Amino acid sequence: MSHGGLRNPRNARRRAAGFTLLEVLVALFIAALMFAMGYGAISQAITTRAALKEKQARLIELQTAVRVLEQDFVQLTPRPVRQPIGDEPSQPALQGSPGGTQSSGFVSSLGSGSSSVSTLTTSGTPPLVALTRAGWANPTGLQRPAEQRVAYFFENGTLRREYWYVLDPTLSSTTARRELLKKVKSVTFEYLDLTHTWQPQWPPATVAGAQALESNLRIRPIAVRVTIDTEDFGKIVRIFEIAG
Repeated sequence: MSHGGLRNPRNARRRAAGFTLLEVLVALFIAALMFAMGYGAISQAITTRAALKEKQARLIELQTAVRVLEQDFVQLTPRPVRQPIGDEPSQPALQGSPGGTQSSGFVSSLGSGSSSVSTLTTSGTPPLVALTRAGWANPTGLQRPAEQRVAYFFENGTLRREYWYVLDPTLSSTTARRELLKKVKSVTFEYLDLTHTWQPQWPPATVAGAQALESNLRIRPIAVRVTIDTEDFGKIVRIFEIAG
């Protein structure tokens, strides 16, 4: 009985003296497995965070584009601009392409059957829509009007805004360009006339056919409906009411 009591403590101390090779290997395997799982979780978290940041940036870009469109159309003013060579008729205060939709490339301005009015651009290609807006900020007090001629283009999946530094541009006038929104499938502009009918172009075909009438060049719609089909958020539709 006494020999057994002395033997057992020695055996316990011998077992507590260290780990066997098998135990060490099992511990290393478990540690490696936990490290791999932790690395995968961290990598996934980093990827998800990057995707969320990109999505957030795309959303901010969309919100900014809609806000810029709203500011331009809400401040639409009935001020036609002269032709690049100074001939009549003038360009309408608001000039929208027929159909107003582009899925790639560019479309013509008012078509061959509606009017001889054309819009000058630095690229030589008519925009989706061109307009004269008021409220052009002038914090440095430059000698220029408070009105601004603006045009919107859609090319290669990008909605672009341009504006002229002068209100009545000539052939030598240049524009400032800003890419508002990328990854766009199509853009559509529609115009609500006085009969509460959505028109695909502006001035409407019946009005645009009567050239050189000052009142027709100044006519404005009740509202403008913009439909933007994006890759990230689908179709976005906004209606901007026109004052006056």
